[in-house]
Amino acid sequence: MPTWSDVRRIALALPGAEEATTYGQPCFKVNGRPFVNTGRVDGAIVTRAADEERDLLISARPDIYFVTPHYEGWEAVLVRLDAVDEDELAGRLEDSWEFVASKKPARNRR
Repeated sequence: MPTWSDVRRIALALPGAEEATTYGQPCFKVNGRPFVNTGRVDGAIVTRAADEERDLLISARPDIYFVTPHYEGWEAVLVRLDAVDEDELAGRLEDSWEFVASKKPARNRR
């Protein structure tokens, strides 16, 4: 079962990834935007995905991927760390990173 330490190791290996916080919670960002963070569900992380990809992930593996009412309407999918293996987690983090990295950088909010 992967842990937040595994998430951290995988995320920081991605180009341009940086450790930060969002809403006071740990996250990893690229281009100033989070691509993975802790969520409101213990034992799960929040990753980014287009609506179609999120729906496919949930349909294919509802034991791993899900969404809660809080995240409905957002391009996000939650991942249960106790159900995912490290290879699938790495792939999900890479896909989330790519989804966010392909968008324009966030404006500098000084």
